[in-house]
Amino acid sequence: MKRLANFKVVIFLTLGLWASRHCEALPVPTFRESNPNAKEQPIHSSKIASCLAMTTNRDKITPEPRTRTSFNKDWKFFLGDEPNAKSPAYNDLKWRKLTLPHDWSIEGKFDEKNPAKPEGGGLPTGIGWYRKEFTAPANFKDRLITIEFDGVYKNSEVWINGQYLGKRPYGYSSFSYEISKFLKAGKNIIAVKVDNSAQPDSRWYSGSGIYRNVWLTSAAKVSIKRNGTFVKTFIISGDKGQSNESRKLKPGESIASVNAEIEVENKFSTKGAYKILTTILDDKNVQLQKKEWPLNTSENSTTMAINGLGIANPKLWSVDYPTMYKLVVEIAQADGKIIDQYTTPFGVREFNFDAAKGFSLNGKPMKILGVCLHHDLGALGAAVNIRAMERQLEIMKAMGVNAIRTAHNPPAPEFLDLCDKMGFLVMDEAFDMWVKKKTKNDYHLDFPAWHKRDLEEMIKRDRNHPSVILWSIGNEIREQFDSTGIALTKELVGIVKNLDKTRPVVSALTETKAEKNFIYQANALDVYGLNYNHKLYKDFPKNYPGVKFLATETTSALETRGFYDTADTIRRWPKDGKTKFTEGNNEWSASAYDNVSAYWGSTHEETWAAAKKYDHVSGLFVWTGFDYLGEPLPYPWPARSSYFGIVDLAGFPKDSYYMYQSEWTNKPVLHLLPHWNWKQGKSVEVWAYYNNADEVELYLNGKSLGKKSKQGDDLHVHWNVPFEPGALKAVSRKSGKDVLVREVKTARDPAKIELIADRKNIKADGKDLSFVTVRVLDAAGSVVPNADNLVDFQVEGVGFIAGVDNGFQASLEPFKASYRKAFHGLCLAILQSTEKTGTIKLTASSAGLASSSIIIKTGK
Repeated sequence: MKRLANFKVVIFLTLGLWASRHCEALPVPTFRESNPNAKEQPIHSSKIASCLAMTTNRDKITPEPRTRTSFNKDWKFFLGDEPNAKSPAYNDLKWRKLTLPHDWSIEGKFDEKNPAKPEGGGLPTGIGWYRKEFTAPANFKDRLITIEFDGVYKNSEVWINGQYLGKRPYGYSSFSYEISKFLKAGKNIIAVKVDNSAQPDSRWYSGSGIYRNVWLTSAAKVSIKRNGTFVKTFIISGDKGQSNESRKLKPGESIASVNAEIEVENKFSTKGAYKILTTILDDKNVQLQKKEWPLNTSENSTTMAINGLGIANPKLWSVDYPTMYKLVVEIAQADGKIIDQYTTPFGVREFNFDAAKGFSLNGKPMKILGVCLHHDLGALGAAVNIRAMERQLEIMKAMGVNAIRTAHNPPAPEFLDLCDKMGFLVMDEAFDMWVKKKTKNDYHLDFPAWHKRDLEEMIKRDRNHPSVILWSIGNEIREQFDSTGIALTKELVGIVKNLDKTRPVVSALTETKAEKNFIYQANALDVYGLNYNHKLYKDFPKNYPGVKFLATETTSALETRGFYDTADTIRRWPKDGKTKFTEGNNEWSASAYDNVSAYWGSTHEETWAAAKKYDHVSGLFVWTGFDYLGEPLPYPWPARSSYFGIVDLAGFPKDSYYMYQSEWTNKPVLHLLPHWNWKQGKSVEVWAYYNNADEVELYLNGKSLGKKSKQGDDLHVHWNVPFEPGALKAVSRKSGKDVLVREVKTARDPAKIELIADRKNIKADGKDLSFVTVRVLDAAGSVVPNADNLVDFQVEGVGFIAGVDNGFQASLEPFKASYRKAFHGLCLAILQSTEKTGTIKLTASSAGLASSSIIIKTGK
């Protein structure tokens, strides 16, 4: 029998409905051979697929399902270049031991002279090596053993037992290597070189190292390929008057048809009979239906029988009720033993962009209320941590956010899992540049050779997530401005559509004149994505008739939490792209009144007032949800992180957070600003954000200062109040009845520390986190708004401090420390568990203040 090396079979399973009375007639699916020149052949139910495993003495399939295990523990790390480290004989006894994910840059010291520059966060980069000794999985000679990297920043090179596996330049791509043939019984050595030395290479903080998770997969030699499933759904609805081939559905009745493409990899050719089994599980893991197909093998046969699956009255995935299903695909031997199992979570939902009406989800009109997020996790750097990402999303959800743009790169896989689970729409973005550079050593150097592979990896990895509704092929790409943009746009869109035709493709554009925008002129994009330029929203339908519109990036407002300057005028910092920035202040801060933005942007209120007016504006993505490391515009050093966030780097909301909360949620909101510690007689502008009320009345020391209501496009009310110490109180009312009361008191001298944990019970898994807010209070319990006391931390028990922060954009204190100065009365300690159950006791102390302790419990 002729041996077929690494033959791949793509199986298109049209998983329709289980009875013809429930089904629409579906088109006859086709089978694609791995040969790109092969013609598509129809699949006939009388035929069966082949070219899978057959059995000989040399080719053996072990009847074991696949295993996918974490490969994060027991690594060794060396910061610096050590070329001999790729050799299995290299002595690494003096190297540091650690558990991945790991970002070495966040562990370093801030320095203006670091090659990444302040724009890259002002932290060190360089070259690092990782090594790990491990024992190969059992039966590895008869299995496909694959090592999978979710992301390495950047220019990773990998060796196994001295054998070179390959290089991956792009720091945001997931990738894998099949290592079976290089393994041996007993000790094996994997070595990874990470080279982030060529700087600057990014307009924001990238981090350095194996900063995402690593996995080791063992599968049968006949198995489903990594990212080898693509689940698609469509809905037949009685509410829409739709019918299947036999009858009209009743109002309230719906049927989901589930289609799947499954790619099966065969590492040898032998004779044998197998089965494909498909099972749909609901969100409670209850089996809805199971179906099997005979998978007899004979040389060169390329067709497979088709049967159907489906879901009656499915629970639709939405931002409020993000219901998930699972498709479990198994390969079984003739005797019923399962040799492979691959589970794909998916959701049932439908969405639409309309040029006149905007966006709808499951037939219901809604605005995309989004924010852009970079990938760093503040004091934790780029190292992926599920709880840290979840906390960010929880804070955004409470603000009313329903969508995330992954600026400007593919995210960690776990981030999309969280978006699926928590109900966020996602604009999944591939690149910040193409051939034309933005910084000297960025991805433009690798784009020509790698863009196809990197884009395909993103699409195949992420296309089963119901949260993902848009593929973005680029952000503010410079090929907008010359004719090369036409061909490149068509190529990139073609790559996406070849793998997924169910989602629209967008690019975030800045050139507003159609005749000058060559990416737009390619006529390949499904949705027009415009960055900034909020004054153009109104006339977009007139200027671009019939074009679907999304504000892909907006605002770029500048704020520092807790700092208040005069609010009487709107400022653009800097005023343009050529003039040196000379405004600002000695506090390296921007006013928390919403009255400062970058010259290309607008304030939060300016932007939202425009976006909310027009149905044709499908939604917006505010720049940004959180402050992020790097890009500290408008200030020079020592500023080292951004001022753009609605929430600061530590996770403490700025005042504009409550403007969005009052507009984007239905829960009652009343937020009063600023603090009430000023010089006697100073005229202070007092703002209130509110909703669910007709008016707000303001009181100072019990005396009414009058009632105010929002008029026209107003998003807040305000009073000018001469300061006098005491209590400032706001009361919101609807139809004369009190809705909410908020009070701000004049704080006295700092007297004590208060600790507040976001969670007092965490998992003893070595990864879980508790974020502890540290508040400096006066004797009466009010936060002291200008307190900057140095707080020392002591930890006892089964945990440690993973990071500290205070949200100040120009602080040069290290993130990896046991101390932090308060900033405007607050700072943060992040506690991380070990794998031991017990308690973690955190004590915070500061000279002259009463200390405070808190206990966190850890359990399995």
